[in-house]
Amino acid sequence: MCGIVGLFLKDQKLHPDLGSMLTTMLITMTNRGPDSAGIAIYGPGCEDKCKLTIQSDNPSNDFKSLVDNLKKTIGCDVSVVKKDTHAVLYLPTVSIGAAKEQIAKRHKSIRVMSCGNSIEIYKEVGLPSDVARRFQIETMTGSHGVGHTRMATESEVNTMGAHPFSTGDDQCLVHNGSLSNHNRLRLNLVRNGAKIETNNDSEVAAAYLTLQMQQGSTLDEALRSSLVDLDGFFTFVVGTKYGFGVVRDPIACKPAVMAETNQYVAFGSEYRALVNLPQIDNARVWEPEPATVYFWKH
Repeated sequence: MCGIVGLFLKDQKLHPDLGSMLTTMLITMTNRGPDSAGIAIYGPGCEDKCKLTIQSDNPSNDFKSLVDNLKKTIGCDVSVVKKDTHAVLYLPTVSIGAAKEQIAKRHKSIRVMSCGNSIEIYKEVGLPSDVARRFQIETMTGSHGVGHTRMATESEVNTMGAHPFSTGDDQCLVHNGSLSNHNRLRLNLVRNGAKIETNNDSEVAAAYLTLQMQQGSTLDEALRSSLVDLDGFFTFVVGTKYGFGVVRDPIACKPAVMAETNQYVAFGSEYRALVNLPQIDNARVWEPEPATVYFWKH
């Protein structure tokens, strides 16, 4: 029983409030998952640069040595913004591959949370209110984002097991449910070049969608394929650079509710996640249909 929230802002005037709105929504879902929490924010992009969000249990030493190493080995400009156990590296897009190689080779205690032009992911063990406070989520701006609070049924309770999972540039997934065929899918995905770092079934779902899109599918097509290839109970909210998508399995036993106004589209595992949104009393509110893909983009 996990809690999911998602928010897509149509009205640019609301962009400065994205972090605050998502935080409030996620905190209402605390009792659905007290183990760990995370939020993905799609903020302003950086022209010709990429954002690499990283995490370390020893950030003071690890982040400094990483930046020094990247400047020496890659020979490019690297800037860093630190937030508690996380940091965002800003690098030229052409240097991202080399940076990831250096992290994997020489900085094994550093974990990559996300990579892309606009996405930043912050997640840790703990309650949503504590995680949001540690990373100052309320102050963040952007056009859309998703959040998750976890009650673990698969894999360990640790930072890497928390949601959102990001397995492609500017992509992420949050999941409520359980997949029954994730072990077989994991083997097939790894054979096809996917990098899966945890035993969590939700990361397998994220990697499945990423591979589908790398092979030419749109997000809409990838989500439709998931209804055939993934077994189990699931509600997915998937973020991309341009928007977010929602799909529930054909049985749809996991709760979900959506609301739409001329200012935003919002998703919550329960209606109480939406009650503090502006003009919610005038919103169109509905339960997403089973085996139906919904997607909004800028």
